[in-house]
Amino acid sequence: MADVYPWQAALWQQLAGRAQHAHAYLLHGPAGIGKRAMAERLMALLLCQKPADLQPCGQCKSCHLLAAGSHPDNFILEPEEADKPIKVDQVRVLVNFVVQTAQLGGRKVVLVEPAEAMNLNAANALLKSLEEPSGDTVLLLISHQPSRLLPTVKSRCVQQACPLPDATASLLWLAEALPDSSEEERHELLYLAAGSPLAAARMQAQGVREQRALVVEGVKKLLKQQISPSQLAESWNAVALPLLFDWFCDWSQRMLRYQLTEDEEGLGQADMRKVVQYLAQKTPQGKVLQIQDWLLQQRQKVLGKANLNRALLLEALLVQWASLPGPG
Repeated sequence: MADVYPWQAALWQQLAGRAQHAHAYLLHGPAGIGKRAMAERLMALLLCQKPADLQPCGQCKSCHLLAAGSHPDNFILEPEEADKPIKVDQVRVLVNFVVQTAQLGGRKVVLVEPAEAMNLNAANALLKSLEEPSGDTVLLLISHQPSRLLPTVKSRCVQQACPLPDATASLLWLAEALPDSSEEERHELLYLAAGSPLAAARMQAQGVREQRALVVEGVKKLLKQQISPSQLAESWNAVALPLLFDWFCDWSQRMLRYQLTEDEEGLGQADMRKVVQYLAQKTPQGKVLQIQDWLLQQRQKVLGKANLNRALLLEALLVQWASLPGPG
């Protein structure tokens, strides 16, 4: 059974201590801060037959069935494949579950993650169940990007922001989670994960620090005309597109910030600080704004799982990046 993380203690008291639960919650916040653990713990509490002190007992029939993954009144809706949308047929199965009577005579609890993975038809198919679920049913929606949810979905839920832990709490947790890593590595991972400790731990396992070093080295070679955009794009096949677009969006934003403020403290990580400063000094502001707008548009497509030609997309990005220094 999932437990809540130290930085979630206050939120857990608030949620678990409600005298009457809403029929739908939307737990939202950055990826990698423990929203799934919070939702699973709340699911266990709502299904438990003998909860005590705002905790599931872990001993009743319901708790045993949930731990075994065979609870008849529990439904988890996720994409059938990683990074794929949740389809309308999956939601129809969920709707059929919601209208049934609870087999253990208590609540039914549904968990949906990530809620923004529902395509338009799937989201619309869920609306009636969100508004008027049958019997004592609670739906727990988890969203890493609530801006991508339909307003009609959000309006039918109690929206609960989940806290991003401060750097001290995150680094303490990472020190325990990654005992073989150095303090410098943990700081770098937390920066790359935008402050989300669980995401930082996943990045370590996925070799993201090494991928970042590869990308930074490639960008520097590109600007020195030591490699072509097409060659560089091909060498990045192992790097996920969301990561690449996060980094390039960050660099373009820091370029613009430096042009406006000349504040060297805002140039970001040491690995790209000099490059960002150089580009900010050598690139007309109009060109920075133009590429920033293009990057944000393409990033939205990437996050929305659009069917994109990866090679052509990256080559287009790198051609524009290589042309930044110089006249507009």
